Amino acid sequence: RCKNLSVSFWNSYWMLPSDVCGMNCFWEAALRYDDTKTQPSEKTKTQPSEKMHLAVVACGERLEETVTMLRSAIIFSIKPLQFHIFAEDQLHESFKDILDDFPYEGKVNYTLYPITFPTESATEWKKLFKPCASQRLFLPLILKNVDSLLYVDTDILFLRPVDDIWSFLRKFNSTQIAAMAPEHEEPRIGWYNRFARHPYYGATGINSGVMLMNMTRIRRKYFKNDMTTVRLQWGEILMPLLKKYKLNITWGDQDLLNIMFFHNPESLYVFPCQWNYRPDHCIYGSNCKEAEEEGIFILHGNRGVYHDDKQPTFRAVYEAIKNYSFGDDLVGSLLQPLELELQKTVHTYCGRVYKVFIKQLEKSIRDLSVRRSKGS
Repeated sequence: RCKNLSVSFWNSYWMLPSDVCGMNCFWEAALRYDDTKTQPSEKTKTQPSEKMHLAVVACGERLEETVTMLRSAIIFSIKPLQFHIFAEDQLHESFKDILDDFPYEGKVNYTLYPITFPTESATEWKKLFKPCASQRLFLPLILKNVDSLLYVDTDILFLRPVDDIWSFLRKFNSTQIAAMAPEHEEPRIGWYNRFARHPYYGATGINSGVMLMNMTRIRRKYFKNDMTTVRLQWGEILMPLLKKYKLNITWGDQDLLNIMFFHNPESLYVFPCQWNYRPDHCIYGSNCKEAEEEGIFILHGNRGVYHDDKQPTFRAVYEAIKNYSFGDDLVGSLLQPLELELQKTVHTYCGRVYKVFIKQLEKSIRDLSVRRSKGS
């Protein structure tokens, strides 16, 4: 669909050729599902808006995990939060029932969206890696009125305010459009540098479980690629990448992002590892020096470690936040019981460095107490 022009060719999520309707094209799916009021900036910018936008994709048995992640975001954050929750239809009522009971105190809003992929290739995208995981690739095209966005996996826990990672938007230089953390700090245990059959960013690849995006810049950028000498926009490059590499990728959409930023390294800002701390940072011995010094800022419980007994340090943090009741004393109801549980895990490699799991949490609780005492 184009303004003042009727065309017979339509392919949702894909940019129509410029000779069909030039710059008047717009995304039908975005208009259908995006009801946010934040308008994109007229000029590309790194300055974040007052409201912080956070997106997550939840399918299958991920309801509880997603809610726990949202709770962790609410506890410490300062500026208002707008949650964009993409979930299977059968999960929508459950999300509403739970989230409507949260004591937001006016600082949190949420919008539920259906899981949606380009019609002609929906089956391919759905079965790529885990169900619904590749939905994140289409967020810049669906949430077209959102200028900047923090995407996180469902198994993320915030141990400090979302505001602090949101502030990295100000640190982007003129070419950077997104920020992610390395997949590994230690190449000897790295997956990409040992096994990948496709290009990847940097020495060990990047992990897309925490991805901060200036979506205005993403939508405007033309990406270098290894498929054509012509640079392609975000909506044009996704399906050709999938077709070229689908037999060579293991981690689905994360691999596609690695390929894109391999060819466009100037576009990525790299987080230190404590902003995306995973079991790989401690199960073979501690290898995230920043976390040792300052603590863990964002905990990423991939490998299902919140729900089994293989990594009890990760599970202890998850259970503590899941069971915390808003309004209860954070020291007595969250921090102290958590430390007691973590002390029981010292027989594991991660348990030996359990203090990195609470160092930042202690500071976040102190800072929150100060803000409350000042009435802010």
